[in-house]
Amino acid sequence: MSQQPTPERGELQRYSATAIARYYRYRPHLVIWRALSILWSVSVFIVHLQWDRWTHQEEENKYKRARELRTRLTRLGPTFIKVGQALSTRPDLVRKDFLDELIKLQDQLPPFDNETAFAIIEQDLGYPVNEVYKEISPYPVAAASLGQVYRAVLYTGEDVAVKVQRPSLRPVLMLDLYLMRLLAKWFGHWLPLNLGHDLTLIIDEFGCKLFEEIDYCNEGKNAEKFAANFANDPDVKVPKIYWLYSSNRILTLEWINGYKLNDIDQIKAAGINPYEIIRIGVTSGLRQLLEHGFFHADPHPGNLFATYDGRMAYIDFGMMDQLEEETKETIASSVVQLINKDYEALVDDFVKLGFLTPDTDIKPIIPALEKVLGEAVGQSVGDFNFQTITDEFSELMYEYPFRLPSKFALIIRSLVTQEGLALSLDPNFKIVEVAYPYVAKRLLTGESPQLRRRLIDILFKDGKFQWQRLENLIEIARTDGRFDLLPTAQLGMRYLLSDEGSYLRRQLLLALTEDDRLHTEEVQRLWALVQDEIKPQRLFDVALSTFRELSASGVAALIPKSSD
Repeated sequence: MSQQPTPERGELQRYSATAIARYYRYRPHLVIWRALSILWSVSVFIVHLQWDRWTHQEEENKYKRARELRTRLTRLGPTFIKVGQALSTRPDLVRKDFLDELIKLQDQLPPFDNETAFAIIEQDLGYPVNEVYKEISPYPVAAASLGQVYRAVLYTGEDVAVKVQRPSLRPVLMLDLYLMRLLAKWFGHWLPLNLGHDLTLIIDEFGCKLFEEIDYCNEGKNAEKFAANFANDPDVKVPKIYWLYSSNRILTLEWINGYKLNDIDQIKAAGINPYEIIRIGVTSGLRQLLEHGFFHADPHPGNLFATYDGRMAYIDFGMMDQLEEETKETIASSVVQLINKDYEALVDDFVKLGFLTPDTDIKPIIPALEKVLGEAVGQSVGDFNFQTITDEFSELMYEYPFRLPSKFALIIRSLVTQEGLALSLDPNFKIVEVAYPYVAKRLLTGESPQLRRRLIDILFKDGKFQWQRLENLIEIARTDGRFDLLPTAQLGMRYLLSDEGSYLRRQLLLALTEDDRLHTEEVQRLWALVQDEIKPQRLFDVALSTFRELSASGVAALIPKSSD
């Protein structure tokens, strides 16, 4: 199979819009031929759709057209398959007959021939296939947009999956990305999009992620980093990487036995509780975003498995991203602001996250958010639906100066996909029933100074302590069966008695006596909420332990100093 030339001697390892443009600028014949191929395929499909309308055969031919769309995207190659995969997670944008076919692009693609695949293995690993693997399946067990997978056995006895990249992949991606970038540059300003920045930046972000995804060494490192993050989580399984049998185009990893998350009948037949799998998936997704900041940006059913023992297994780590600490904590607080319907604080968080510029006049935006998001959230936490929030919020982007930071396109895609998976397992599932208790628990435990500051921001508004919010946080956090209030109380007491907690001590004293009255009623309500879990003896033991941990200087800092 002949390969197209690339911008440098050897293949371009990292995405560079400048290098790609410089190369194809002097090879217009390649650009024109590819553009004509794409235009012809798209035009024929549009004509077929229009013909169905003219002949009143839309209903009769809808499944035929859905199959045609999938086939055309497959023939156009990996870049367009990736676009189809992204659309397959958006039931709000794609009608169901098309959606059912696009879902097949996730893991039901035609493989390339074995001879080419085995030649790549031998070329990269330097040995014949039968010397590398004791056994290997004669045909691929799965084929995806960028590669295909074989099942094999190492000479040391381990069952492994062998991922082999499709041949001539980089040149195809480069040419398609070049064409997409040209179209974005020429026609992007005509599109009804309020992105807050040039559409070419979105294409560049997509290109960077694609190039990271086709570097299998990078994927292996991502898998190991992900595994380290979840090393102490018994509910999450990450396959081991076998580096001796891996390269940029070959990845050998532990074979995972399990059921794809869309195989609901098999999951139930195996005696696995679908709701428990959902809980693990949503909680692990939130930990990725809010705890580790390193998140899986492509959690479609082909990449997630329910293992035989009821764990959640992740098997593809090509598309990952990293969040900064401040971003993680701001996301956590914005979820709480949304549920608390504190739209002024929510707008402030949007500014911190980059959805609004610091110089934006937020006064007219606050009532707009209250009107749109207030209806989407509903009267109770259980009414929350992330897809609805996303759709309602998208309407605001056309009326007010919102913009979508490129990193958040991946976050939103990840969250919407997770909610879609959860709903496929349980149509009545509400993502916030798992998500909000987790966020509340994270804020109440306050493992980092940033989280503690966020908690203070939430509990105090206009200098006044928000007793109802603390009650809500505790009540909702307790709906997580794994939440233990006593260690949280110990952490809170330790913080209050520390130098860092001096501000909160002062504010709590003021809160107890604000408005010229002693707030015994609020304290009694809080005690009624927690007294079943915090027995006096356990509370005394926690207090004694906390005081023992304090240094003499720490105790001295708590004693008020007399003024001269």
